[in-house]
Amino acid sequence: MALTDTALRNAKPKAKAYKIYAGEGLFLLVNPTGGKWWRFKYRVHGKEKQLSLGTYPEIGLKLARERCTQARKDMENGIDPALNRKAIKFAAPEDVTNSFEVVAREWISKRAAVWADSHSSKIIRRLELDIFPWIGKRPINEIKPPEILSALRRIENRGAGDTAHRALQNCGQIFRYAVATGRAERDYAADLRGALAPVKEGHFAAITDPKAIGGLLRAMDAYHGSIVTKCAMRLAPLVFVRPGELRKAQWTEIDFGTATWNIPAERMKMREAHIVPLSRQAIEILEELKPLTGDSL
Repeated sequence: MALTDTALRNAKPKAKAYKIYAGEGLFLLVNPTGGKWWRFKYRVHGKEKQLSLGTYPEIGLKLARERCTQARKDMENGIDPALNRKAIKFAAPEDVTNSFEVVAREWISKRAAVWADSHSSKIIRRLELDIFPWIGKRPINEIKPPEILSALRRIENRGAGDTAHRALQNCGQIFRYAVATGRAERDYAADLRGALAPVKEGHFAAITDPKAIGGLLRAMDAYHGSIVTKCAMRLAPLVFVRPGELRKAQWTEIDFGTATWNIPAERMKMREAHIVPLSRQAIEILEELKPLTGDSL
């Protein structure tokens, strides 16, 4: 039987919230208090998300479906409808499609497919804290270099020179995207090359003395804590992967026959599958570990 507005209007609250589905991903959430909210459930890069489409009966079945259809169109164009709505909300009405923030969030949503979630989050957070408050609502084709520099100076003045340079790089990427999509004439951020104070290059701390490395390996072998942790410490110098990749490893990724570890693309920083050859010693550690864990290493 087809769902009708009458059926929705007559839906009664129950002891627990429940859903009335009205199409692919579209449902009406009925709360115990009697409130009724439209929701659109969708996935972006494998992650489930929900978009609010309004309340019933203010938003009827027909309009809810229309809004759902528009959200699907955004997804087909590579745009996360939730991010798009947030950008529109904070943009001035007359600048809905051309504000710096709208273009920035659209650019991020286009790149998210090849970025790790943590990388996307860092860029969004940087822009939300240091750039959007100053130029986010401005039409991107009207923003000039002094406005960008003013925002970057605020970052510099609090002693975050590296963040200022990264923010400038992001602004340039956003302007170039705006040029490519016909919303700006050129990359004004490029005019600021050399305007920021240079950042002194640093290096990550590392042991380079062979004797000290030997001492570190012996200390790891002498660890007397959890057997799983000890196996992970012994594996780390044999596979040379990031700690997060090792921590989230699954037995289904290990091929004992070919002595390889196949890390799927979604867990790699650059979103490319990675094959790790496993030495005899690594295989021995994994065989020792397998009876002690479940699906994960």
